[in-house]
Amino acid sequence: MNPQAPAAAQGGKKPIELHVDLAVDPAKEREMLDNFHNNFRPAASKQPGYIEVKLLKLRSSLAGAPPQDANYRFVLIFENEELRQQWVATPTHQEVWPAFASILAHDNYTILLYDKS
Repeated sequence: MNPQAPAAAQGGKKPIELHVDLAVDPAKEREMLDNFHNNFRPAASKQPGYIEVKLLKLRSSLAGAPPQDANYRFVLIFENEELRQQWVATPTHQEVWPAFASILAHDNYTILLYDKS
């Protein structure tokens, strides 16, 4: 589905973006990136409603304070929240997310859910 399509073409629902600020130990950065690119992303991309998933590495804070301890932001985009919730409930997600999260420095991360305008 085209993420730029009007909401009416998507059944009246707008895409969502899930943002998760992550603390990644620099010594485990390569392991985390490999896990994301080789396991999490391929599994997520096969799900109904999937649009995109990406990792953003924090370069600098230009204004205000950056998220505490976070050096990466995980962004997951789905056609709607219902389809994202269906993905979360799958056995595949129950396998790939804990494997990915286990590499992080800690599990005290901020999770924000946005509606795309």
